[in-house]
Amino acid sequence: MKVLVDTSVWSLALRRPKNAALSPEQQIVVTALADLMRDGRAVMIEAIRQELLSGIKTQAGFDALKNTLTAFEDVPLTMADYEKAAEVFNTCRANGVQGSSTDFLICAVSINHQLPVFSVDGDFLNYHKHVQLSFDLL
Repeated sequence: MKVLVDTSVWSLALRRPKNAALSPEQQIVVTALADLMRDGRAVMIEAIRQELLSGIKTQAGFDALKNTLTAFEDVPLTMADYEKAAEVFNTCRANGVQGSSTDFLICAVSINHQLPVFSVDGDFLNYHKHVQLSFDLL
């Protein structure tokens, strides 16, 4: 089964300085992502790709990350995904839960495409209290 990998996980694995030490918990996450990548199960959406590429300080760094990300499949989005994202936003907002447009789009894609979300962002646990998400790992 494919797994929708959130920006928080990709960033931990791909945007950290090469010599940065990882905590034991972070190492587990990076290893799990490596396993998903090796098995061809890691997917993303265009908005995650954009988040990952935004803020790269050098053109060389941008180009290197962009090249690395070409290996990963984007889930094709439909009008239904954007409509579901708005529905998730409305449901969460009605319950006092804030979030980003990208997070709600990730929730919608997870629901509509039956893809578990792999994230270290605790916001997804808050969304899960109000909409049906599945998780591969957290």
